[in-house]
Amino acid sequence: MARRASDAGSSAKAGGDAALFARLGIRREQDLVLHLPIRYEDETRITPIASARSGETVQVEGVVARQEIVARPRRTLVVDLRDDTGAIALRFFHFYGSQLRQFASGNRVRALGEARGGLFGMEMVHPRYRLVDEGEPLPQALTPVYPTVSGLGQARLRAAILRALRTLDWRETAPPDATARLGLPSAAEALRAIHQPAPDTPASALHERSTPAWRRVIFDELLAQQLSLKRARAARAGQLAPALGDDALARRLLDALPFRLTGAQRRAWREIGRELAATQPMNRLLQGDVGSGKTVIAALAAAQAIGSGWQAAMMAPTEILAEQHLRKIGPWLERIGARIAWLSGSLKESEKKAVRARTAAGEVDLLIGTHALIEDTVAFARLGLAIVDEQHRFGVVQRLALRAKLEAAAAVLPHQLMMSATPIPRTLAMSYYADLDVSVIDELPPGRKPVLTKLVSEARRDEVIARVRAAAAAGRQVYWVCPLIEESEALDLQTAIDTHAALAGELAPLRVGLVHGRLPAGDKQAVMAEFASGALQVLVATTVIEVGVDVPNATLMVVEHAERFGLAQLHQLRGRVGRGEGESVCVLMYRGPLSSAARERLKTMYETNDGFEIARRDLIQRGPGEFLGARQSGEALLRFADLERDSDLLDAARDAAARLLRDQPALVDEHLRRWFGGREEFLRA
Repeated sequence: MARRASDAGSSAKAGGDAALFARLGIRREQDLVLHLPIRYEDETRITPIASARSGETVQVEGVVARQEIVARPRRTLVVDLRDDTGAIALRFFHFYGSQLRQFASGNRVRALGEARGGLFGMEMVHPRYRLVDEGEPLPQALTPVYPTVSGLGQARLRAAILRALRTLDWRETAPPDATARLGLPSAAEALRAIHQPAPDTPASALHERSTPAWRRVIFDELLAQQLSLKRARAARAGQLAPALGDDALARRLLDALPFRLTGAQRRAWREIGRELAATQPMNRLLQGDVGSGKTVIAALAAAQAIGSGWQAAMMAPTEILAEQHLRKIGPWLERIGARIAWLSGSLKESEKKAVRARTAAGEVDLLIGTHALIEDTVAFARLGLAIVDEQHRFGVVQRLALRAKLEAAAAVLPHQLMMSATPIPRTLAMSYYADLDVSVIDELPPGRKPVLTKLVSEARRDEVIARVRAAAAAGRQVYWVCPLIEESEALDLQTAIDTHAALAGELAPLRVGLVHGRLPAGDKQAVMAEFASGALQVLVATTVIEVGVDVPNATLMVVEHAERFGLAQLHQLRGRVGRGEGESVCVLMYRGPLSSAARERLKTMYETNDGFEIARRDLIQRGPGEFLGARQSGEALLRFADLERDSDLLDAARDAAARLLRDQPALVDEHLRRWFGGREEFLRA
């Protein structure tokens, strides 16, 4: 009976461990081996206490001389550790009774941490430590430190990874001639060298991932990515799409427009129009800076689909943006005889039902809406084109749901056009979105003036208020953007709600509106309509206005706590002004002191209006996974590779992938299972 209870306890513990490992993306033995260190600690040598320098991470060893609990300024355990050369204080703000026993006088302790020059001499705060015997040997290799979660300590994680390393048969799945040409070790050797680096391995090379072992792992990851890319393209080549080749309606729309397309717009439209006419499904990303004119290209694509006898759908991430498309594209297309409908979550159920029925009967030519378009209840009679605006703002799961819906819709696959105002470097887009082609609008319409950007300290808030009042007196409108909706104790930020109340008083008798993501959809639309009509002079908002709000008379934007926003967000927000003929200004108001990263972001915004340059710097700062919204998937797309740093490996992986697909298709499946484990679809979402 006791044994059964013990077994049950072990099973429960194992189940708990499995859940913790799953949170790290570790579900298989292979995943353990590919869970690689984020850094290494040097426990191979002891630094004499007297030689420890402030700011250096060192390992010391000594005997506990005494311990005491200090009550002020906060309850702290202080341990006096001494060796033959000197003494250092170990400080613990959080401690347990067991630690008091461990730090009994006379016990020998090894401690690893950052040495600091304190008021009373050298100290370490919360070092990693253990009790040792005199003369106990030191490790012979650097100690890996892994990404982990609460409840799963480094020791347990290390032990599990080492067990997997010993037992796993890691056979080669990459072409040996490719790895030999690059001077790379076998995969098994590389993984052992990363988890258990040799004593003479330079720590700097490990941290920079420039050792032959790290380069081999990066090559294998890039190979997996390129295999997925090429396989996706091959699969698309075998699919059928409707030939949307009748461009008469698109030409009518083009003739009816009150402006001429820019050269970049004409180039993008030629690429898209040509692909729509083909029987292979188009899967294209149209990217361009804020205000570059992507919407008119989407309207032309929809017109060509409708003119060819098929339906089009346009999906946007927010109701505000979707409704703006309705207001902008709707009149253009209705003028040439197209039937437009609107579908969103805020419509009454009876209204939704009527729209769905008309769409299913083929009585709607273009359906515009939010993610309500991918609900199971929505069916199209003849869907030929799906347009997704601000596609990176949809979660990966939503993008996969759209893809599945389109693929299940009919024997022929609709063409897909994605749009984004967050410029992505072409090589990055092609490497991350496996079967995607890219069109770029890199030219702004004539007459668009660059927005003047000013950096202003929060201490000069009164001057900013005076500027807002002056803009309103001149008949112009103002955005005032705040980062939070309601009070947060964690972040000492002025909230939109409080700011609205304060500005309404400071700017009286001006009318000041408030819009944020938690407002009911109807209220949000009513406030935006008031601002668009000029009835409100100032609009206090959260980042809900980041995309899609187009008010030409708004020439001044104030972004409060600008240091808290990302580069892409700041650029998108700034693009909401400068849409009319008057000079526009964006005031980035910040609270010091600034971190180096925040200072760099604000400096970038001050120096350039070029969205592609901003995207380049944003990529450098954030890394590709976060930059592309990969985190929404819960799975990293490229965990180890850097496409700029590892460009030589990318070229080699591209060639190797082509040969593997041609000569050894069985190895392709094994390599992809190893790296993606059934999650390859996330790469193509």
